[in-house]
Amino acid sequence: MNCKLSIAVLAAALALGGAARAQDKTYTVAVDGTFAPHAMPSLSGGVEGFNIDLANEIGTRLGAKMDIVATQFSGILPGLAAGTYDFVVAPTTITKERADSVLFSEGYLNTDFGFVVKKGTEDITDLEGFEGKVIAVNKGSVYDSWAREKEGEVGWTVESYGTNADAVQAVMSGRAFANVAGNTVSAWAVKQNPQLQLSYVFSTGLVWGMPFRKGDEELRATVEKVIECMKTDGTMAALSEKWFGTIPEPGSAAVTPQPGFGEPGFAGYVEDDHTPGCN
Repeated sequence: MNCKLSIAVLAAALALGGAARAQDKTYTVAVDGTFAPHAMPSLSGGVEGFNIDLANEIGTRLGAKMDIVATQFSGILPGLAAGTYDFVVAPTTITKERADSVLFSEGYLNTDFGFVVKKGTEDITDLEGFEGKVIAVNKGSVYDSWAREKEGEVGWTVESYGTNADAVQAVMSGRAFANVAGNTVSAWAVKQNPQLQLSYVFSTGLVWGMPFRKGDEELRATVEKVIECMKTDGTMAALSEKWFGTIPEPGSAAVTPQPGFGEPGFAGYVEDDHTPGCN
């Protein structure tokens, strides 16, 4: 599989349009360096993770150098607007409000809510399955507020912890039945701990995309063509399996190129007749 993938990646890199234009180009891109497993400190120094591999693969296929800057997420979009970064590779949820101020690529990963339970726990297929259970969350996170909004509806009890790692530990120690966090973060926790397993995934209908400055449609199109190629040749799925331990579902953002440029239904989307793939 790895050999076939390597051949496909090489062929895609040679065939991808626009690579010559990016030759010898350096792109300065930003990540949140504390958001495991997307970008996190490496034991050998620097940062590693899904989005680091993704950024470097984009650079390789464009024949460009990627200057990856790890910083706090709160400063990333303002830095993009100020011209500090050429584009953003940190996972950024595409929302109407954000799409009004930045130019998004099409989505490349779904951002859902994933539940983690102890290994051997019976499968749960809907929220009602958590009735009467204790749910551990990271205090102050979007998962904390969402779980508390659902408390009366579902009938669970929410307990907040200082970090998501502490919330996961509560599940392992039996103080909580489940932890809910981002689907990729939950997958990473399970990948790191054989005592845990993934449970129900609540679909938000939202995806992560890469933000660009308004007016940078050409750069957005150049990068998005690479993303589309990585979806069709299996590279995005391989990265998902490497970092999350999961294979993307058919129809999910990681394996489904979108027509046009940008995310359909949001500001900045441009209809186009190009064929997504490795052309």
